[in-house]
Amino acid sequence: MHINVLYEDNHLLIIEKPVNVPVQGDSSKDKDLLTILKQYIKEKYNKPGDVYLGLVHRLDRPVGGAMVFARTSKAASRLADELRKHEIYRKYLAVTRGHLQKENGRLADYLRKDRRKNIVSVVKQNEKDAQKAVLDYQVLKNNDTGSLVEIELQTGRSHQIRVQLSNQGTPLYGDQKYGQHVNKPGQQIALWASRLSLKHPTKKERVTVDCPPPDKYPWSAFI
Repeated sequence: MHINVLYEDNHLLIIEKPVNVPVQGDSSKDKDLLTILKQYIKEKYNKPGDVYLGLVHRLDRPVGGAMVFARTSKAASRLADELRKHEIYRKYLAVTRGHLQKENGRLADYLRKDRRKNIVSVVKQNEKDAQKAVLDYQVLKNNDTGSLVEIELQTGRSHQIRVQLSNQGTPLYGDQKYGQHVNKPGQQIALWASRLSLKHPTKKERVTVDCPPPDKYPWSAFI
């Protein structure tokens, strides 16, 4: 499987995650991104034995776009610290079914994950295991059926964008889990990690990569 490399040095590997590829091995036993990238490094640099590659953050299996991995344990530790301090900026593009009430704004909800069913729900603040989820959004374009929306995460909750937008009555195009009433089986979810910006773990300068979504429907209806 060819992986598009967006940035690479001794400490970082930033790639374009293909859609429908799991980040880590799971019960499906499908080839996962971490294994693919370790093999890529092993072959490119002729490394013997096990290759170190640290997972910094995750993207849901059906989601594609920019993703960073740490090539050293020092980089992994420093990037984890950046993530905790909200110093890694992640922007996403999404296509919604329907239109948000405001052109831009902040969504703040409390989410709870049912780990057995792998489903996240919006709940009240005082409910057990509720976690606050915050995102900022900007509507870039509208058409008759939906919108192209840019999203910046302020927190990194599981399924956060999908659940929060569905809660607004604007589920994502193709989302079978949180928009099954308006999406058909087989449609690809329109959620894409379009920009990633972080402080380099050793150089201290900022590294920013842009990763446009594929030129196919529904993206092609807006871009």
